[in-house]
Amino acid sequence: MWKKQRRLISSVGNVTVDVAAADWFIYSSARLLDRHRAAVLLHDSPIEPVLRALAAYRNPDGGYGHALEPDVRGPYSETTSTLHALEVLDELDALGDPLADVADWVATVAESDGGVPFVLPTAAGYPLAAWMVPDGGSHLTFGLAALLGQAGARTAWLDAADEWCWQRLRHVEDLNAYWLKYALDFLDRTADADRAVRVIETLRHLLRPDGSVPVPGGTDDETLSALTLSPSPAARSRALFTNEQISVCLDALEAGQQGDGGWTFDWAAWSPAQTDEWRGLVTLKALQTLRTNGRLRLPGPLSSNTASRKAT
Repeated sequence: MWKKQRRLISSVGNVTVDVAAADWFIYSSARLLDRHRAAVLLHDSPIEPVLRALAAYRNPDGGYGHALEPDVRGPYSETTSTLHALEVLDELDALGDPLADVADWVATVAESDGGVPFVLPTAAGYPLAAWMVPDGGSHLTFGLAALLGQAGARTAWLDAADEWCWQRLRHVEDLNAYWLKYALDFLDRTADADRAVRVIETLRHLLRPDGSVPVPGGTDDETLSALTLSPSPAARSRALFTNEQISVCLDALEAGQQGDGGWTFDWAAWSPAQTDEWRGLVTLKALQTLRTNGRLRLPGPLSSNTASRKAT
């Protein structure tokens, strides 16, 4: 009875989306944090339960851990988990909530030039995906600098990180897949709009004819689509893509709903918990993206700022 009462489908795209089935899937499979996020989106619920659930992933050092990034399952603070936390806060327009402590923690793990590691050495003592390997300054620097800068953080690290990002953008040939995705996130949010628009145009040649980019070392079919690279119609980066490319991606996203009501992902699955958690995340992201792009009409507050990576 509840599912019939809550039934809502898209009337805009070429394929209908069963929102009630997606909601049911989230309740049956997603973690508590993402159930609360879905309640905000689908039921116009208050954001306070999301903030309380997110706080459980936070450590005393100011960072976030505890598998908030499903591919790194240890308790210690991680750059991937911390970026994901900021993305959640951004979707709620609540970025100022833990701002100072988060920026301070990022500064403690950053390299001297401002670059932020992809994974920290402490992750190796716990289950993690094979591709989550500690390294030097990574694409996460773009994402963290973008969100902390947009939120108004003022730290010496952020000044260095901004310079790091602009320097990397002078070598665009090195920007493949997730480097490109997070570079676009930075360019979409940086306060230097004129400079960002100029740099965005230099990235056009990195795209395939359909607007996608392949993921090196990923699964056979793993790509980042135009819609993943630029999820919001209001983003500066949307200038790289035609309306037809975005429309094709939206049709494909609608058609990607599985028989159980959820969506799935195209990167490697390596543990049952990781699979369930990512499916909950990508299902939520699919609904958010379809709504932001006018394919679904839902009761919750609309935000065009939500970011995801593989939501990280």
